[in-house]
This record gives sequence, C-alpha cells and structure tokens, in this order.
Amino acid sequence: MRSDTVERPGSSEPRDSRRTSKKAAASGWIGSALEYYDWFIYAQASALIFPDIFFPSGNPTVALIASLSTYAVGYVARPIGACVLGHWGDKRGRKNVLVLAMLLMGVSTMAVALLPTYHQVGILAPALLLIVRLVQGFAVAGELSGASAMIVEQAPFGRRGYYASFTLHGTQAGQILAAAVFLPLSAVLSEQAFDSWGWRIPFLLSALVVFAGYVIRRKVEETTVFLEEEEEQELPKAPILQVLRESWLNVVRAFCMTLVNVVGVVVAVFGAAYATQSGYNVGMSKAIYLWIPVVANVVALPLIPWFGSLADRFGRRPLMIVGSLGSGALSYAYLYAVSWNNVLLTVVLAILTWGVLFQVWNATFASFFQELFPARTRVTGFAISQNLGLAAVAFLPSIFTVVAPPGSANVPLVIGTLAFGITVIGALAAWSARETHRIPLEQLGTRDAVPVPREEYDRLRNAER
Repeated sequence: MRSDTVERPGSSEPRDSRRTSKKAAASGWIGSALEYYDWFIYAQASALIFPDIFFPSGNPTVALIASLSTYAVGYVARPIGACVLGHWGDKRGRKNVLVLAMLLMGVSTMAVALLPTYHQVGILAPALLLIVRLVQGFAVAGELSGASAMIVEQAPFGRRGYYASFTLHGTQAGQILAAAVFLPLSAVLSEQAFDSWGWRIPFLLSALVVFAGYVIRRKVEETTVFLEEEEEQELPKAPILQVLRESWLNVVRAFCMTLVNVVGVVVAVFGAAYATQSGYNVGMSKAIYLWIPVVANVVALPLIPWFGSLADRFGRRPLMIVGSLGSGALSYAYLYAVSWNNVLLTVVLAILTWGVLFQVWNATFASFFQELFPARTRVTGFAISQNLGLAAVAFLPSIFTVVAPPGSANVPLVIGTLAFGITVIGALAAWSARETHRIPLEQLGTRDAVPVPREEYDRLRNAER
C-alpha cells in the first residue's frame, strides 16, 4: 500500500513520485486558474458594473446591495455543491469531480455574457443573473477540494504544503486574469460602450475555459490513495454522514478558519464599492480599482510557494495564526487609506494586507484542511467546511453595506473592527487544531496518528527537495 512513511525516500519510488507530484500540481494550478478566473470576473462586475445594468437605477444603495447579494448567492449554492461534488469526489474519484466542476463553471459563466439587462427585460434580468450565479456556486464548490486532495495525496512526504500551495497559486493567477481582462477594455472603450457591451467580453472568453478545462482535466491521473480505497472497498456509502460523525469538530474548526477570507472581501469587494460608488463620496476611478487586485496578486504569486515551504518547515498552525491576525489588523489602515482617497497608500496597503499577510494564511490552508480528514472523506470534509465558511463570508459585503451604508461616518473603524474580530475567530480555530505536517499520509485524520520525529522529518523533507 502506498504511503509517505519514512521508508519512501529509500525506495525505488521517489523519482516517479516526484514526477507525479509535479504533474498533479501543474494540473491543479491550471484548472484553478481557469475556474477562478470565471469566479472572480463575476466578483469584479458585481461591484463595478452590475448595479447599473441589472437593477433599477433610482436608488444606488439598493442597487449596490442587490448586486452584492447576487454575488453572495453564489456562495449559498456552494454548500450544496460541496455535498454533491464532495460525495462524487470521494465515491467516483478526484479526477472525475474536477472535470465535472470545470465544465459546469465554464458554461454558466459564458451564459452571463448572453443575459439581457434590466432596461431590456425588467425584473427578469436579475432573476436570470441569480440562476447562473447559483450554477457557478455549485460548480466551484468542488474545485479546490478536489484539486488539493489530488495534490496532497501525490506529494512527497515533507513537501505537502509546498505542492498544495499551487492550487492557491492558481486561484490568485485567476484573479489576475479576471482583473487584467477588464483593464484594456475599460481603457480602450468609452464608459458608455464598456457598460453597454464591453463587460460581456470577459464572460464570453469562458468558452475557452470549457474546452481547455476538459482537455487538461481528462489527462490527470487518479491518485493511488483513492484507487487503493476503492480496491479495498473502503469507500463510504454516505461521505457527508461519515465526515460529520467522525470529524465534526474539524469541520467546525475549518469553517471558522475559512472566515479569514473576510480579508479578501474587505480589499476587493466591499473596498471596491466603498472606493468607487458615488454614495460614499470617495471618488476613486473604476480603472484604478481594477489595478489593485492585479498588483496585489502579482506580489502574492512568488510568495505563495515560499509560504507553503515555510508551512512544511515550521508547521501549519503558526502560519495560519500569523496570516489571520496580521491581515485582519491591517484592514483598518487599508480602509482609512481608501477613505482619504489616497491612491498610492491604498495600493501599498492592499499589497501588504491581501498580497502578503493574507497569503501566509492562504498558502497554508489547503494542505492543513486536507490533512485534518482521512482519505475516505477527504474531499467531502474539505468541501463542506470550506464552502459553508465561504457562504457565511459571502454575505459580508451586503452586511457591511447595511452596517455602514453610503453617507455614513466612521466606515473604516466599523468595518475594520468587524473584519479583525472575524480573523481572531479564525486564528483561535487554527490554534485549537492538531498540527499535521509531520503526520504520514496514511494516518491523517485518524486518532492514533503518530508524527514523525522532528529530526527524521527534516532529513526526509530536505531529501525530497
């Protein structure tokens, strides 16, 4: 039976194992980049474009809240998708769930480009937007859990954090692509042309996602861990019931840790609305705010694999705690910079908050979440806890807008305090969890797991580099 116990580096397996690990990481990166491109072009449009074209224009506050709510609805569908696609991944394999998730995401995103506006069909426009967003949310729920499970199960011992970080590296690259596609369009087209038809082009490009995603994911090999579970008939009949029965406390922990994604909401979603919507009287241009995710994520790209390596060296919990508290505390300064309409300071603090400190957490959580659950329920456990947490986070832009609506005072203090309090919850959850980086793959998620001694672990980790 394949394992990453201490004997692996001395066997004949490592060379083929490393090649398989790199192939899994590459396919995870490409798939995540393509799928999260789809996800984030909607996030950008919901804050910058959709309030004006899919909702009544009489009340800007109501239009903004309604638009951000359709963004949130996609996250409501994610727990449903997590149950279905997590079940699929634990019963049918990691490879199959990744292909299905990619196809659903590409088709639903392309459909957004074909929707009529509120001025054309009235209330039917936001209703149709709601439907396609639900499909998006259902589809994306299986992406990160399936991709990171495949990578963790094929990674060399002592290098799981490094390899798993490439799924998050792909999601950040997808965010760069999402913002970068809008930039030339907003620069070349007039504001009227961009709002009329130019915004549709990034969504139409998802046709390429459907084709490329299918080709890429069909070539990925299934993990040995899953094949052995299937061969030995150890696959659970109902993964969701088993994970809740055996690992419910880790589900709660992972849910709370997922709430740290509030940092991205503050910077990229609520922050964009706060900076650009007329009711707040800040007055930053939409073109400038399209650059902020690009710059922050360009900085993040080289840091993510490095933070993943640090998680292999020092453990998951220290990085999860530092990333949570550091990025949460810096949210205050970022929002104050926005309120002062100081573009340079806003960009610098966005980079530090989202592009650096948040990435300490972001680079680590995929490996940590996967390691909290045993192989037979790994995809389901990850998917349910993460997507329930993201569903809660998704409503925060609308809640923030209600708590600090356009025209209100002390927006940075109010929203910064809420954001920091949420990251404290995530840090406490990480502190309460068991450290997992030195536990062999076959023992992960079990009560009798025994970590490899530190000296031996360091020797093995260095041998696999």
